[in-house]
Amino acid sequence: MKKLSEAPTIHPGAKVSGGHLGRWTEVGEGARLLDTTLGDYSYCERFSDLAYAEVGRFANIAAFVRIGPTNHPMHRASLHHFMYRAAAYWDDAEDEAEFFEWRRAQGPKVGHDTWFGHQSVVLPGVTVGTGAVVGAGAVVSKDVGPYEIVAGVPAKPIRRRFAPEIAERLLALAWWEWDHAALRTALTDFRELSVEAFLEKHGG
Repeated sequence: MKKLSEAPTIHPGAKVSGGHLGRWTEVGEGARLLDTTLGDYSYCERFSDLAYAEVGRFANIAAFVRIGPTNHPMHRASLHHFMYRAAAYWDDAEDEAEFFEWRRAQGPKVGHDTWFGHQSVVLPGVTVGTGAVVGAGAVVSKDVGPYEIVAGVPAKPIRRRFAPEIAERLLALAWWEWDHAALRTALTDFRELSVEAFLEKHGG
């Protein structure tokens, strides 16, 4: 693995349009990010596609994941993008700014320390809570709670990562807000302690 830095690492074959990339982030080969915020330490692997998404810190996004695939206007006479990308078809027509604002308003929200399995999809308007896991190939059409594991098409709850009281303590601890030096100091504890022992040592 390449050495990362506070400056985002973006593969030459990736495309990032608008949005914001935090510190220690990485965007993989062929990935495409449109008006997306990627929080500190988060990464997206090869050919992932994120649109209008707000992603927290320490997100683990596998290859070919889609977060926020853009919707078409199902309530209109046509689904086709000639309506809102009209400038591509006629010299005297403009693109429909209001439609793109509608898309942006539906951007999915992702909490901290999440994991999205290979080829999973998170639909617009969905919130995935902190600590949640989305199984490979899942299609997430409803909100996912903190520290919940979901899988399937459509995605359904499988189980919780931790008991509710442990999840609440992790949320209170909010270790993802620690600075880089504090994370390094606690590295051995992250590796070796059980989650219960970690909380006993570090609070929350």
